[in-house]
Formats: sequence, structure tokens, C-alpha cells
Amino acid sequence: MKNNYEVRYAASPQDVKQYDTTRLRDEFLIDNLMVPDQLNLIYSHYDRFITGSAVPVNEILKLEAIDPLKAPYFLERRELGIINIGGSGTVKVDGTNYELNNKEALYVGQGNKEVSFTSASAKEPAMFYINSTPAHKAYPIKKIGINDVEVVELGAPETANARTLRKYIVNSVVDVCQLQMGMTELKSGSVWNTMPAHVHDRRMEVYFYFDVPQDQSVCHFMGQPQETRHIWMQNNQAVISPAWSIHSGSGTSNYTFIWGMAGENLDYGDMDHCKINELK
Repeated sequence: MKNNYEVRYAASPQDVKQYDTTRLRDEFLIDNLMVPDQLNLIYSHYDRFITGSAVPVNEILKLEAIDPLKAPYFLERRELGIINIGGSGTVKVDGTNYELNNKEALYVGQGNKEVSFTSASAKEPAMFYINSTPAHKAYPIKKIGINDVEVVELGAPETANARTLRKYIVNSVVDVCQLQMGMTELKSGSVWNTMPAHVHDRRMEVYFYFDVPQDQSVCHFMGQPQETRHIWMQNNQAVISPAWSIHSGSGTSNYTFIWGMAGENLDYGDMDHCKINELK
């Protein structure tokens, strides 16, 4: 069993303008997720947001405190969101088992000491996607099934962005300090996500792309609206989006992504829209 972590520091938008492709990917792309029998974490200095994954195949994977937290256990001052994108599995929290099927989620509040992950079958292992943020209060654990989410239909086939957005961990579904998580699924024939684009200076965001067909890609757009950059992404990769950056993508096929946010408030609609014909 392996528990790995990496630290990413925040960057000024003025500095990012000078990055080449390699530097841009090194700073913002997360490409070590969904590795069998590993628990991998990226600790970002943008709002102290942690992105990670746990794929238990032959072993039980335990979520342990990493050195940057300076804490005896992972959730001493944090909350946790988990969405399973693989086969059935179990998240065990302080002795209680929570079974998660494909596209089901679990919110785990501050103060829970022991968290572990197992799969129901090694042939179809669970693939747990993890987001975590600092927390100021302990809220109850809650499982969120596919029928418990808030559903919003967005876009249109004519603009190639027809998509279904599902809100899993938001304050209208579960009591939470600052973490927000949800899933957006592009309909067949549509490829654009989050278009028209937006920024929200009061929070950062991470996108995790999955269900990207083999030999297909997603081009993720980031940067200030007048200074955009792009990162080509593959299946099961994530990208960090600073508060000053747009976060939008277009694929060579339809796909699904999980969005996670943290920051100043819990108002999902708190965003500053960018006109499509003014992007540069």
C-alpha cells in the first residue's frame, strides 16, 4: 500500500503569462490519480484544497495525515468529500461502513479520525475521487445517492454544450463548511463545458475529467479572460483552477467531469460571467 502526496504552491496571474507548456502542466495538471492500490493526494495552496484518489484493489487504503497538515489525523481541521466513479466499494469512518456504488458520494465532517477504503471486487475496483478543505465546524456524515442530488440541465445541442449538472455536496443538499462538489455530464454530440465561461474571485476550483473515451482528449482552457491558456488532458486527470482563472473545456468527444470548490462563500451562483466574443 502507498500513500503519496505532493504540494503545489499558488502563482500570480502575471507570472503564469510567462509559463511554457511544460511549466503550465507542472503547476496545474494533476496526472497521478486512480492508480491501483495507491492513495494519492495533491495539497494546493489555493485555499488549502486537497485533491486525491484511492483505488483499493488488493489492499485496504487508509487516509492518513500528511506532513503539511501538522495534525495527528487527516480530518482534525478538515472536511472531506468522496465520489466513487468505479465499481462498488466501502468507505469506513470511525468503525461505520458506508457503501458507495458508482456515482454515489459521501460527505465526512471535521473530527472523524479513521477513514479507510475497500472495494467489493478486485476485478471491478472502486475508484474514489477525493476533495478536502479546511473546516471550522463538525457536521454529520452524509451519503448522497444519485437520486439525492440537485439536477440542472444546461446548454443546448446547437451550441455543443448540452449537459446535465448534478450538485452532490452543496449547502442545499448537505450541511457543509466550505467544500462544494458536483458532477457534470456532457450529452452525446456536445463537447463544451462551462461555456460561456466565468471566474469567481471568491473561490478556487478543481476539475476532474473522466469517462473520456480511449484515444480522445479534452482541451481545458484556463487563465484570465483576456490572457487564456490551454492544457490538453486525458482520462482521469484533474486541473487546478485559481480564482482569477476561467475553467472551461472542449473535448474531441463527450465526457464527464467532477467539479470541486472552496473559498469565501457557499453561494453556488457567485460567479462573474465572461462574454464569449470577448475572450482572448
